[in-house]
Amino acid sequence: MSTIKRFEDLEVWKLARELCKNVYELTLLDGFSRDFGLKNQINNSSGSIMDNIAEGFERDGNREFTQFLSISKASCGECRSQLYRALDRNYIGKEQFELQSQRTIDLGRKISNLMTYLKTTEIKGNKFKTPDPKPQKQ
Repeated sequence: MSTIKRFEDLEVWKLARELCKNVYELTLLDGFSRDFGLKNQINNSSGSIMDNIAEGFERDGNREFTQFLSISKASCGECRSQLYRALDRNYIGKEQFELQSQRTIDLGRKISNLMTYLKTTEIKGNKFKTPDPKPQKQ
């Protein structure tokens, strides 16, 4: 596995960003765009997925990263629940719902897999690296 230097390199963050963009585009649809409460809530939950991945990564420790990934995964579920509300209110069609709902499920699974990896790896994060000793003068 290659070393990830930036959260933007994480596949889960890229997928979360794409989901966030797709959800935003759905909220521009005629009926949806006027339901300000649901529109704001679903935009916030989809944004929370990518934001918590980024924030956790920047903490530089696996335990904290895992905690933020857990929040991100929960936001996937929240977003999926809100998609059901949009479907039930006829703001989106069944096909749009199925596509975005499946994306939240797949993303949640990938986030879980990353959490499992972080819990089992020997690497504990950048903030736990010991600095290289200073070279001795000869």
